[in-house]
Amino acid sequence: MKPTLGVLLLAFAAVSARASDPRPPAPQQAPIALLVDLSAGQTLFSRSADQRFLPASMTKAMTALVAFDLIRDGKLREDAVFTVRPQTSARWSGKGTSLWLKPGEQVRVSDLLRGTATASANDAAVVLAEGALGSEAAWLAAMNARAKALGMNSSHFASANGLPDGGKTYVTARDMVRLAQALVTEHPELYHRYFGHRAFRWRGQELVSRNPFAGILPGADGIKTGHTREAGYTFLGAVERNGRRLVLVVGKVPSEAGRAAASRDLAEWGYGAWDSRPFLAPGFVVGTVKVQDGDAREVPVTVARPFTITVPKGTQPRISARIVYDGPIRAPIAKDTLVGGLEVSIEGQPVHYLPLMSTSAVGKAGPIDRLVNALLGLLA
Repeated sequence: MKPTLGVLLLAFAAVSARASDPRPPAPQQAPIALLVDLSAGQTLFSRSADQRFLPASMTKAMTALVAFDLIRDGKLREDAVFTVRPQTSARWSGKGTSLWLKPGEQVRVSDLLRGTATASANDAAVVLAEGALGSEAAWLAAMNARAKALGMNSSHFASANGLPDGGKTYVTARDMVRLAQALVTEHPELYHRYFGHRAFRWRGQELVSRNPFAGILPGADGIKTGHTREAGYTFLGAVERNGRRLVLVVGKVPSEAGRAAASRDLAEWGYGAWDSRPFLAPGFVVGTVKVQDGDAREVPVTVARPFTITVPKGTQPRISARIVYDGPIRAPIAKDTLVGGLEVSIEGQPVHYLPLMSTSAVGKAGPIDRLVNALLGLLA
């Protein structure tokens, strides 16, 4: 997006205390680390967030998202039953974490999802993929299409379960936060049904999750760990306290204990060292963007959901914001169309952007509209 010229939208000039960075955590065990406050759209901590790495079983978070999409669209039922193919059982049953699925065994989709999300069963993920779309190849196409739609431009999926594939599957921490946001915001009921649980009961046995948050960290409700010798220990975590949602990623950690410590330290620091304050709500018009060839010369814009501002605890930093967009926007424009962003600057913190939506529709200009717009343009 290109900044519009001279559009300074919001400014909070009163400063009772100079803003300064809170002392950040030092998760030295995690070469890759990212902490994002989804409620504010802000990055609180970042280390190599755009570096590609192997996700291992964090891949299963995308497998779950594709399944949730299919359930929402009525193309997959949680009570549907899939039959385990002999070749799938031969290849995946007992390989790594497993439900030990047998050839010809019939398994409910809900159990495959629990096996995938909680137990991290490799065979469950593949049986789910094959049963839902007919082949793992079709499933991978759906995974990568979903990643592209989410803007996960530095990630690629070549397996449904994340087991080593010669580096064909890779992600970045920033991309995985986009995936987490889709799980949490687009499918809240399914997300809570299948993620964040300490254990999954299968064939009379309890398969315990390796999630370092589950049942331990207050407010934790997901999402997915991963580990292979090549990838090290990885984790995509999510916590919500008092309506404030944090998501974090750690990657390439050399030990399971290091992964747990780095993840918990980041989450607790995210709540303990920062204050969250109301900022913007849908319906509040933050400004306008110019429209080209429309029956109106401008369209008002607002945020699509409530946003807070997160600042170092005990400070009142200067905050300013401006609308940025590639414009003018060409008509026609439907209501609730993404038309730009709000560039938010908090003293002492990285600039971040909030999506802005049109509050009304703008039709294509007729002959009279074009004439009026041309005259107004001459007077401007």
